[in-house]
Amino acid sequence: MASNAQRFDSRQSMQNKTFEVFHYRDQKMEGLEVHHHNFYEVYLFLGGQVQFQVEAKIFSLEPGDLLLINPQELHKPLIGQGSMYERMVLWIDRNYLSSLCTENTDLSACFDGQTNLLRPGKVRGAQLQGLLESLAREYYDEQLGSAICAQGLLMQFLVELNRLARKNMGKALAEPDLVSQVIAYIGNHYQENLTLESLAGQFYVSKFYLSHEFRERVGVSIHRYIIFRRLLQARDLMAAGIGPGQVYQNCGFGDYANFYRAFKAEYGISPREFVQGK
Repeated sequence: MASNAQRFDSRQSMQNKTFEVFHYRDQKMEGLEVHHHNFYEVYLFLGGQVQFQVEAKIFSLEPGDLLLINPQELHKPLIGQGSMYERMVLWIDRNYLSSLCTENTDLSACFDGQTNLLRPGKVRGAQLQGLLESLAREYYDEQLGSAICAQGLLMQFLVELNRLARKNMGKALAEPDLVSQVIAYIGNHYQENLTLESLAGQFYVSKFYLSHEFRERVGVSIHRYIIFRRLLQARDLMAAGIGPGQVYQNCGFGDYANFYRAFKAEYGISPREFVQGK
C-alpha cells in the first residue's frame, strides 16, 4: 500500500511496537472526544476546515501545518463540515523512539510541549510531506528491505522535525490566559488536594466562571482533567518500576481504592495488570 488514503481507524492504541503511519481522507467525520495516548504523535494537516486543540491551546490549521503531540497532552480535532478533511498521522512508540536517540541527538526533544505547531513554509513543507509519504509507502510495502528503508526515512523525518522545532524555540510566546495558567498549575501540583474551589481561590475568580471557561476551552471538567493528569503521571511512574501502592500516594489519589477505580475505568485494566504486562 502506498500513501493513498485509508479508511479511518478510530482506535487510539498502537498495534505495532515501533511506529505506525496513516493517510486519511474523509468527506464527513464526527469530531473525536478529547483524549490522550501513550505514544508520540505527528499530525500533518493536508486540507479541510479544522482547528486542533492541544491542552488549552487551539490552532487554526493551514495545509502543510505539522502538530507535535506528546503522551502527556490531551488533544482533539475540531472539524468543520462541508469540505474534505485530509491528514497524515504518524505514531511512534516511546521506547522505540528512545532507542533511536544517541548521546548527541535526542529525537524526542521536539515533543517537549513548547512547540506544538510547526508551520514550515511551502518549500520545506513539501520536502517534509514527501518524506512522510515515502515513509508510508515503505511501511506498507512488503519488498525486501522495506522495513529498513522505513526506519531510515523515519529517522530522517524526525531529524528534520527537530531542526525545525529548534528554529521555532526563539519565537515569542503569548502571555498565558487563565485556562492555560490553571493547566500549568495542575501540572505542578497534581499531588495535592486540588478542587474547583481551591483553584478558583488560587486564581481569584469565581468557581462558576472558572468551571465554564475550562470546560469550554478544554472539553472536560476540571475534575476530569485533574484525574487525567494524575493517571498519566501514575502510568509513567509504574512503567519506570514504582509499585502501585507507592504511586497512588505520589499522584494525589486519596486512597488505593480511588486510584484502582480511576485507572481501570480509563485503561480497562488494573494497576497491577498494567505493571505485569509492561
